[in-house]
Amino acid sequence: MDWTRSNDDLFVRLDPGEEIHTSLRELADELKINAAAITSGIGRTRDNVYGHMSDEGIYHKVSLSEASELVSLQGNIGRLNDGSSFTHIHMTISDDEMGVHAGHLFEATVHVVAEIHIRIMENVIMSRCPAEDSQFVALVFE
Repeated sequence: MDWTRSNDDLFVRLDPGEEIHTSLRELADELKINAAAITSGIGRTRDNVYGHMSDEGIYHKVSLSEASELVSLQGNIGRLNDGSSFTHIHMTISDDEMGVHAGHLFEATVHVVAEIHIRIMENVIMSRCPAEDSQFVALVFE
């Protein structure tokens, strides 16, 4: 991983073998980021696990292990009640036949590169708390 910062804008390059959530959480801890918007991301990933939440509050996962183009990445970074960093990310990927897959990102490993823009929200704390009767972890502003 490498990154550069200009004021509240952070641009991150993730390298082959790095997992997106893990890498961004480690960076958030290193830089003491309590609130940020992940505004864009492109690259090529593999071992993608993505999905959606049902009306009953249950996440349904789909796996796509082969390498795919990372077309779009967006979400946010906050903190859990225990102080650990938390990433909530959605992604759009395309397979080599140009079939599009999209949804909530559970995990993805960088295959070639991931280039991600993050906008840091100074003086803001975004917390995440488990929602009642759901697997969702709700966003709370402090």
